[in-house]
Amino acid sequence: MLRSSVISMVTIADLSKHPVDGFSAGLVDDSNIFEWSVTIIGPPDTYYDGGFYNALMTFPSDYPNNPPSVKFISEMWHPNVYPDGKVCVSILHAPGDDPNGYELASERWMPVHTVESIVVSIISMLSCPNDESPANVDAAIEWRDKKDAFKKRVGRIVRRSQEML
Repeated sequence: MLRSSVISMVTIADLSKHPVDGFSAGLVDDSNIFEWSVTIIGPPDTYYDGGFYNALMTFPSDYPNNPPSVKFISEMWHPNVYPDGKVCVSILHAPGDDPNGYELASERWMPVHTVESIVVSIISMLSCPNDESPANVDAAIEWRDKKDAFKKRVGRIVRRSQEML
C-alpha cells in the first residue's frame, strides 16, 4: 500500500508540474489517494468536441500491478462505454492473456501505464470508437448504422455538459 501511495502522489505532482492538454485530474478527497476525479475535454474534430466529461478513476490497492477502473459520471453515449458509465478500453483490462482471445496481452494493462497514458487512451477512444467489441451495443449499432442520430444524441450531451459549467 505504501508503494501505491508514493506512486499516486508522484503522479499527481507530475501532472501538476506538466499538465497535459485535454484533461485534468486530482484527488476526490485528500484522505483517499485511490479515488481521483478526472475531467476530459472532448477531442477537437470529433462528435465530442467542446464537451466536458467528468469521470472517477479508482485505483485498486495492488496498483500498479492491476489497472484502475474509470467510470464517467457525466452522461456519455459511446460504443466503448457501458450504460453505467464504465469505460472499456484494452489498457484497463487485467494484465495477461485475454480469456476471450480478442486482445493481445501487450494491449492490456501493464504497470508502466500512467494516469496520462490511460486518459490519452480514453481520448483516443472518443475519437475512434471500436464498434466491433462494444460495451454499449445500442450505441455501437447507432454509431455504425445511424450516424446522423448518433451525432445528434452526442451533440445534446455536449451541450448539456457545457451548461453544467
